[in-house]
Amino acid sequence: MAYRWKNDLTPADVTPKSAFLNRRQILAGAAGLGASGLIGGTAAQAQEALEPNTLEEIRTYNNFYEFGTGKSDPAAYARAMPTDPWEITVDGLVDNPGTFSLAELLDGLTVEDRIYRFRCVEAWSMVIPWNGVELADILERAGVQSTAKYVAFETAVMPEVMPGVQRRVIDFPYVEGLRLDEAMHPLTLMATGIYGEPMANQNGAPIRLVVPWKYGFKSIKSIVRITLTEDEPPATWNQINAREYGFYSNVNPAVSHPRWSQASERMIGGGLFSSRQDTLMFNGYDEVASLYEGMDLAEFY
Repeated sequence: MAYRWKNDLTPADVTPKSAFLNRRQILAGAAGLGASGLIGGTAAQAQEALEPNTLEEIRTYNNFYEFGTGKSDPAAYARAMPTDPWEITVDGLVDNPGTFSLAELLDGLTVEDRIYRFRCVEAWSMVIPWNGVELADILERAGVQSTAKYVAFETAVMPEVMPGVQRRVIDFPYVEGLRLDEAMHPLTLMATGIYGEPMANQNGAPIRLVVPWKYGFKSIKSIVRITLTEDEPPATWNQINAREYGFYSNVNPAVSHPRWSQASERMIGGGLFSSRQDTLMFNGYDEVASLYEGMDLAEFY
């Protein structure tokens, strides 16, 4: 599989498909990685043999509150969620609104392979090989109107198969939003798979947002609605606690979460004795910096 990568990430940063679940192969292979095969981009990170993430790790360590608050809850319960057929409504300030099947939404669009860093606001991280289409391609097909400034997203709500919804862990549906220029940036992906395999339910099947320079809660899962708006849309965690979860929530090691530092992160799969690695500004995706010129990035956490 020919992955397209960004910055210093290459296929060496993720586990070969043949070694997904073979931990011994993974550990043996990690010892042979040179500095060019490491996840980090700093000299300090080049000294650390960071273990790549397996499909098993990606599928078993998740936040998806519709299925519970524990990291293993999504893998345990999400399999009951039906994902075929699946429909997505595109509405608001667009020329071609409607409700589309997933196949109709993606018809004719180019599916790409992207290796991205994934940084959670909880200060842990992974490297994930996604498959998907650029959100910009979907929006261009919808016909974005000149007054649109934001894109709002909504997750499916299925109380009958979602224990977290039944327990009202947070207010549902889960909602998120991006500024239009963020949504149109070529890094912004609508992912439909991982490692060339269909997206697992716990990872946001059948289609989810991936915004690699923002904390992970911005990358909303199992999307059923995309709405173009003139006003800033609501975002679930921002509504719950705006002081701790800003609307923008760009990865910024210089701005601590009110309850913990964001200067470093724990790489999932790094092993019991692995050290933390430095967090990179914009999660290493410096090409998005121009989107925020003139903004106080500490204020717009």
